[in-house]
Amino acid sequence: MSANGTTSVAGGSLRADGTANPGGSVRAAGTPDGGQGIRTDAAPDGGQGIRTDAAPDGGRNVRAAAAPAGGRAPAAGIRRVGVVGGGQMGAGIAEVCARAGLDTVVCEVDAVAARAARERVAASLDRAVRRGRLAPDAAADALARLVFTGRLDDLADRQLVVEAVVENPAAKTDVFAALDKIVEDPDAVLATNTSSLPVMRLGMATGRADRVVGLHFFNPVPVLPLVEVVTSLHTSAATTAAVEEFATRTLGKTVIRSQDRAGFVVNALLVPYLLAAVRMAESGFATAADIDTGMELGCAHPMGPLRLADLIGLDTVASIAESLYDEFREALYAPPPLLLRMVEAGLLGRKTGRGFHTYDQA
Repeated sequence: MSANGTTSVAGGSLRADGTANPGGSVRAAGTPDGGQGIRTDAAPDGGQGIRTDAAPDGGRNVRAAAAPAGGRAPAAGIRRVGVVGGGQMGAGIAEVCARAGLDTVVCEVDAVAARAARERVAASLDRAVRRGRLAPDAAADALARLVFTGRLDDLADRQLVVEAVVENPAAKTDVFAALDKIVEDPDAVLATNTSSLPVMRLGMATGRADRVVGLHFFNPVPVLPLVEVVTSLHTSAATTAAVEEFATRTLGKTVIRSQDRAGFVVNALLVPYLLAAVRMAESGFATAADIDTGMELGCAHPMGPLRLADLIGLDTVASIAESLYDEFREALYAPPPLLLRMVEAGLLGRKTGRGFHTYDQA
């Protein structure tokens, strides 16, 4: 039993029913940043990948996904999806793919992180069932389509891989360089869920920059209908068409296009607004509660700017602000000192229980 109350399985992987699946695997070793990146120097560990179903070939490939009841057929050519990173965004992306009937593999840094990713998706599906948005059978089917692993090599047969690791240029570049060597299909699309980093930089870490594209989802992914498709100077028209069809026809999302510039469309407009609210609180002009109430009741916003920043994650907001400022050198994009100090203090918002507001972590 691990420290977080989960049971470890030595020498194999873990199925959804909790039974051990003997057989060695190689995990991607955790990075020094606390496990938010994916390292590619895999080391034998006796098979600690976590899987939610067993494949007859010993667990390397996932069985063909069943079509979802009442759902849309997958876009032609994209039926096998990989997601690198099982945090808040990665888990959400994996969930919507599985709910759409796709064979989906989620890669995390190790067995503990993979188990946490599975629990994150399961909890989200349970919430959807409780709120009447999803039938219990559909939730069970979606979870059965998901495989969680600590092996980046398990993404070798994917037709689309979406990177959703920490918003850090070096971490993301390392992932793309590794995926370029691992993903076997030369026509496979490598997508990034980055909020602000240049897609071109990630594409140039590979030998297939024409197949690299930004596919930016919004949190919570199962609820918000928008996806930004971001094309670099190298992204081919065929790649753009494929991911737009995937996002709209398969996932049922609405797509807007953006050029490859920091912040894309939404964050280039949203983040300066959030930073202005941080500066107002920092100056003592108004409290966080009053700032949020003012925008909610005075402008009919569903959520005030500081609660929204807490939901996004203050570290993510700061990272996007830094990317915007680095590119445009305009003062409205510069992260305020208070935001940077809160990030240094680990006060990141909802995910840590405290940001501009406090939250129940139970």
